Amino acid sequence: MIVRGVVIHGAQLGRKMGFPTANIDAQGLEGVDNGVYYSHVWLNGQRHNAMSNVGTRPSVDGQSRLLETHIFGFAGDLYGQTLEVDLRLKIRDEQRFASIDELQRQLEKDAALCNPEL
Repeated sequence: MIVRGVVIHGAQLGRKMGFPTANIDAQGLEGVDNGVYYSHVWLNGQRHNAMSNVGTRPSVDGQSRLLETHIFGFAGDLYGQTLEVDLRLKIRDEQRFASIDELQRQLEKDAALCNPEL
């Protein structure tokens, strides 16, 4: 499923854990289960492997539903730009972690599944 939206500011917690994300409001997004997905993003005519989370971020007491996408190998400012994220394969359900360290360890495992070049 392709999700299209404008990149908005987030809490930048992903950046602090080594996984900066482009965030898109997913409040009205239907037909997509909450969870972590292997995804693709097209930037400047090139396809990038990505890792996306759809959900409320229960480990950090998130309130609103977001699509957060980490684009492997990309460094830059996407705020305010329209982004298309192709959610290719769900790799796990969204879950609550006991600590940020535990969440970061799981993100590293998820990243290895989503980007075999790591």
